[in-house]
Amino acid sequence: MEKRNRVLNFVIIFMLLCAAKFSTVKAQETADNSLAVLPFQSIGINDNDMLVAHSILRVEINKQSSFSLISEKETAAALAGEICADKDCAVEIGSKLKASAVLGGKLAALGEKIIVQYFLVDVALEKELLIDQLTVTDVEELEVVMKRIAISVSDLKSFKESAEVGAITQAESAEPLRRTSNKNFGLSFGYLYPQNGYDDVEKSFVLDVRFDYEMEEIAVGMLLGVHRGFTSNIYGSYLFSKSDICPYIGGGFGFHWVLHDSYFRYNYGMDNNIYSSDKLHGDGFELVLNGGVRLFHTYNFQIIINLEYSFTFNDYDDRALILTIGLL
Repeated sequence: MEKRNRVLNFVIIFMLLCAAKFSTVKAQETADNSLAVLPFQSIGINDNDMLVAHSILRVEINKQSSFSLISEKETAAALAGEICADKDCAVEIGSKLKASAVLGGKLAALGEKIIVQYFLVDVALEKELLIDQLTVTDVEELEVVMKRIAISVSDLKSFKESAEVGAITQAESAEPLRRTSNKNFGLSFGYLYPQNGYDDVEKSFVLDVRFDYEMEEIAVGMLLGVHRGFTSNIYGSYLFSKSDICPYIGGGFGFHWVLHDSYFRYNYGMDNNIYSSDKLHGDGFELVLNGGVRLFHTYNFQIIINLEYSFTFNDYDDRALILTIGLL
């Protein structure tokens, strides 16, 4: 009986020690994972909106993170009516509250936009674990913003990385702005003057359709044309002037199928009889070097005079000068 009591006492003491140890560890974890959420500094935002935003932030941090929040009453007492919106101040307040981390920030009105800045400070290390900034277009978006800040703080990742379905701001869903260019479409015509190949014809009529995007100093586009066959290439030009008379140089690369009278090369024997033939290909890649001038460059139409030298990498080694004039 006495032996049984000793065993029972030992078990009870062991359980009490384990419980005490668990409580100590739990308390230590709580102390090591406590977070003070400072009221965000307001610049041009009304007090009611600030109070609601702060309340949403605390609720979302409770839901999203493992932090143990220090009460608003304790935080207010430590602040003593002062505004705290920087790292040094946050470390000081965190030390008073024995918090492991402090979250603070600012909400500032800028025209019709609201700039939101926030930071998370490690009190012991006295350094910022997280700092970020974003822009929203409406005060009503602060509900989404506070939820996203809670996720950001919980996972220690940027505001952008904290995006999730149902928590996207209008600025994030808007199509990003891009620099614009002038779009041109035009027709031009002229003559092709063979320099090699092309069945030694004297010249051939050409017709081009151009689509291009013109920026401040360059133009990039696509050409489809009839050049004794069919041609298509991507071209670029450097524009030397912003005035009405605009010289340019450039080049292009694409495909050219050249029409020929025959696609066979005949090989003759000693008696002038054909003993074999080779099939030749009139199509191939095309390299173009060009230059010219754009007239009435400052208007919404242009006259383009273009001179180019074309190399077609086919079995005929077709090369030509091409002179065209047209409208863009």
